[in-house]
Formats: sequence, structure tokens, C-alpha cells
Amino acid sequence: MIPPVMPVYRRSNLEFTHGEGMYLYAADGRKYLDFAAGIAVNSLGYSHPHLVEALTEQAKKFWHLSNLYHIPGLEKLAERLVAATFADTVFFCNSGAEAVECGIKMVRKYFDEIGQPERYRIITFKGAFHGRTLTTISAAGEEKGLKGFEPEVDGFDHVPFLDLAAVKKAIGPKTAAILIEPIQGEGGIRVAPKEFLQEIRKLCNEHGLLLFLDEIQCGMGRTGKLFAYESAGIKPDIMAVAKGIGGGFPLGACLANEKAAQGMKPGSHGSTYGSNPLAMAVGNAVLDVILKPGFLENAAEKGALLKTKLEELKKKYPSVILEVRGAGLMLGLKVPGESRDFTEKLRHLGLLTAPASDNVVRLLPPLIIGNDDITRGIELIETACREFAG
Repeated sequence: MIPPVMPVYRRSNLEFTHGEGMYLYAADGRKYLDFAAGIAVNSLGYSHPHLVEALTEQAKKFWHLSNLYHIPGLEKLAERLVAATFADTVFFCNSGAEAVECGIKMVRKYFDEIGQPERYRIITFKGAFHGRTLTTISAAGEEKGLKGFEPEVDGFDHVPFLDLAAVKKAIGPKTAAILIEPIQGEGGIRVAPKEFLQEIRKLCNEHGLLLFLDEIQCGMGRTGKLFAYESAGIKPDIMAVAKGIGGGFPLGACLANEKAAQGMKPGSHGSTYGSNPLAMAVGNAVLDVILKPGFLENAAEKGALLKTKLEELKKKYPSVILEVRGAGLMLGLKVPGESRDFTEKLRHLGLLTAPASDNVVRLLPPLIIGNDDITRGIELIETACREFAG
């Protein structure tokens, strides 16, 4: 008999009562150091006072307004993101998948607007994850995501990650854009080198394509920059953002330059809950913290320290940690067996992490992580390494 809650997740038996800072507290009294952050969502940890105050104050006024009216905080959040990025305009939604969907629609609308509607295909990369709607699982093209949901949505050409020759070969008269994650998250914390991203940008320029970045997991300070594309010295035309932008509150955004967004006119897109006053209040509060002088630099320093400590563990336990991947506070440990086995061991020890493809354990701690948290996390990972080595 199917349970009342549709069984689409493999949930642990953990039940949390509250969270504070870097820790979650379980009903049985145990506390857990969180190196998963709701899978890169709780960017400022738990019960951050500034976020709590912003949400509470707005909740006292009203929770929802139709987008037929002016939304408090909407223009402010959009203007701040525009000022801090490549973008000229922003559409707010509720999730990463919605942000990617908006970007895909924008690509097609742009080419229709300039009189080339036959150009609608988007080049994507194997190992990618762009969401769980029919369109976004088709964009990723992974068998495990598509199985049982065929036929896939037309319009995507999949090439191996980091294979520039395959990208060039895939470009044809119907190609409209290239969609890529600067760091593949679900795919196993695989980093696209800045040189590769620069070449992709050049190809887009040469062939009149739009460059569409998915920074849902790697954005909002996770790499030590506000967005990962900054480290490559490039600018996209469209970018999908979510997860950390709401600090735990459902919020997504699709950012675009004026060129790419020229076809997005009244009636071309929308969202009932997108831009709701609660989300706008929290999104602005998150930016208040992340854009403070020194915050991103500190996150970068902590990420470098954590990676150094993990590299030391790799040298000590080479049969357990095969590779340390990632940048900033988006790191991964490739292990010889199923990554889920390692994450479960860490959970029993009191450290929360997240599994990924390619036998990788993801480490995505809140950006507020401190030196003591790193020390404790490394101690727990080493304990797990000793047990697996034995």
C-alpha cells in the first residue's frame, strides 16, 4: 500500500526539532554539524537573526500579493542583483527548475523576436542537473532522470562535459544557446576550468548563441565569489539562480542581459507565487549579509582552509579518499564505493553531508562556517576514514 506521503525520497529516520548556526538538533537530543546546508540552500545557517527578523516583520503585514500589484522589496532586490552582476533584468520565481525553465523560454523567445524561430536547440552537458520538470530532465539528458518519463522534450543536444571539440561539432543552424553549470553539483562536483568557460563564451560570440549558466548550486557566494562565472572573467547572457539566494526560503531567479530578454514582454511569462513579499524580504536580507564587506572573502578563505585539510586527509587515507574536488565551499570527496554509504557513516558520527553521482560525497556547509567548525568536521571525516580503511 502506498503511504500518504508519496515515496519519491529515500528519507533517513532523523527528525529535527530546530537549528542554530551550523547545527541541527534532533528529537533524540543529538546535535549534528551540517555540511550539507539543505543541499546548498541554507547559505547563512539556521535561525540567522537578520533573516528571522526580515521574514517575521513581513509576515505581520501580508504574505502574498498578486503580481498585478507592486510587490514590496521586488524592485529593490532586482536592482541589487543587477548592480552586482552582468544582468540588466531579473524574473523571480520559486525554485531552480522554474528559473531554468524561464531561461529556456527566454532563449526561444529571443530568436523568435529577431526573426530566427528555427533556432531553438540548446547544447547541454552530460552529468548535468537542471531540475525535475519534463523540460529540465530532458535538458540534462541523464537516463536515471528520464527513465519512465519518455519521450523526452525535444530541443537539447548533449555533449560530454569539458569536451570542447564535441561542443563545436554539435553547433548547427538550429543551435540557439549553450547551457552549462560552472560546477556540476549533482554530477559529482566537477569544475569547469576558467579556460573552458572562456572558450564556450567565444563560441557563443562567434556563432551568435546565448550563453546560459546554471548557478543554482554554485552561486550566491558558494565559490567565494558572488557567482562562479566571475572567476572565469566572462559574462553570460542568461543565468538561473536559486538555493542560497533565499537562505532556506523558496526563491529562484532568472537573470538576463537586455539583449537576451528583449522578447520577454507582458504576458510572455509569469508566476503566481514568484516575487511574493515574504521571498522578497528574505532575499534582500540574504543579500544584506552576503554583500557586507569581507563576507565573501571570508567564505573563500574558509573554503581554501577546508580543502587544504581534506587534501591532507587524502594523503593520509588514499584508499578511502580518491580525490578532492571543487572550489570555495562547494567541495566533494570521491570515494571507492557508494557515496551514500560514506554519507550515512558520517551522519551516524554527527556530520551531515550529501551524496552525488560518480561516488562523490558533497560538502556544502553554510557560508558562515568558522575555523572550529572546520576542525570538528575534519575530525569526524577522519573518524569515518579510519573505519573505512580498516
